[in-house]
Amino acid sequence: MRTVDLAIIAAYLAGVTWFGAQFKQRGRSLKDYFLGGKTAPWWAIALSIVSAETSTLTIIGTPPLAYAGSYVFLQVVFGYLLARVVISTIFLPRYFERQMFTAYELMQARFGPNVRKVASGIFMVTRALAEGVRVFAISIVISIILKTGGTLSIFVIMALTLLYTFEGGMTAVIWTDVVQMCMYVAGASVSLFVLVGKIPGGFGHALDLASSAGKLRIFDLHWSWTKPYTIWAGIIGGCFLTTASHGTDQLVVQRLLSAKNQSQSRAALFGSWVVIFIQFTMFLTIGMLLWVYRNGQPASAQPDRLYPLFIWESLPVGVAGLAMAAIVAAAMANLSAALNSLASATVVDFYEPLTKSLHLPGHYLKVAKISTVFWCLVLGVIAGLASQWGSVLESGLRIASVTLGILLGLFLLGVLTKRPGERAAIAGVLTGLAAMLYVKFATDIPFTWWVMIGSGTTFCAGYAVSFVIPPEKAG
Repeated sequence: MRTVDLAIIAAYLAGVTWFGAQFKQRGRSLKDYFLGGKTAPWWAIALSIVSAETSTLTIIGTPPLAYAGSYVFLQVVFGYLLARVVISTIFLPRYFERQMFTAYELMQARFGPNVRKVASGIFMVTRALAEGVRVFAISIVISIILKTGGTLSIFVIMALTLLYTFEGGMTAVIWTDVVQMCMYVAGASVSLFVLVGKIPGGFGHALDLASSAGKLRIFDLHWSWTKPYTIWAGIIGGCFLTTASHGTDQLVVQRLLSAKNQSQSRAALFGSWVVIFIQFTMFLTIGMLLWVYRNGQPASAQPDRLYPLFIWESLPVGVAGLAMAAIVAAAMANLSAALNSLASATVVDFYEPLTKSLHLPGHYLKVAKISTVFWCLVLGVIAGLASQWGSVLESGLRIASVTLGILLGLFLLGVLTKRPGERAAIAGVLTGLAAMLYVKFATDIPFTWWVMIGSGTTFCAGYAVSFVIPPEKAG
């Protein structure tokens, strides 16, 4: 273990925890705690969105995609842009019609309280499972640093993240996200610069070798139901995936709702895409350069260790600590986002309606903090089970894709139609769930198509059932 690198990592952990804790006195109501008082500027929300959707999965999981293949994953990112157009047109106007804390309040206004609980419940299960994988991903990094399983270190990181999330709520989450996103982009930039310096002939020579091997290819125009990264799966599948994750998943919607108004929210949404595109391009380029640096050797049985191993074993002392701290930063940013969004759904969608809002605001703030602790424990347990689920990046995307389509179909049913009522909506959800279980376990269709299939099945089934079951008024 290198003392300087470990000192840098420890100093960063202490510093970001101290910074987040400075927002303690600002969370005096649920609006402050879950929406940051709607005071954050659009650019900070944009960076927070990027941090929320990036995580350690992106940093350690994206380079192996280019190492073993090419840049075709970028096709999915183009679908992300199309999705933002859909979200800003269909969902944002409805979210800002009234004061909302969670995306699922919209479902109560349209269908009634039962559908709201179903939608929020789907989110909580999905987010907990996907976030558990992300928490596990940090154990890969810790095991490389400490040459251990990293369990104790993961506990420390979760405890520190919990501290400032528990005390400062969304305000602390957004501003620590900004710091940590800048941190991991800086770490990746330094890694990229050092990696280029280690390749004889520099960046130009690396591009020549990669180009001759077909590793710079971005577009795959072939139609296929079994290849995950084609232009069709990327644009269509990526659009559906992001429309669901950014339009119906509380993790991101909570940030959009934290903006001062709809125009600020829209600016944050599109601004985040620019950063995402640059970010994915950077990490894919790192993967390509690692392929050149390692003379095209096949990746190990654990490709997710490829990039962090290079950082720890090949970068100079001090630089390695910075880059590793950057990966830890991404983990903390995503974990804090998940904890706050899960707590908001728990309190606003379940506890507050159950108690009929009879308690004082201070009571619900206290319950929100207790919920934050509860979800931290849950994610820790799931992380312990995630080691058997394969590639961390694709595992996280697969988990989300199973149920995000169902959520998107339900939301589209609510905002695009008037006929279906509560029972038809629930029937659509059940049909969509059955379809997705079949697709996942009985077909070879890749996850890039799952959200489209799930949302289409849920929407069509719910609308069809509305002709059999008489619609009822929302509760």
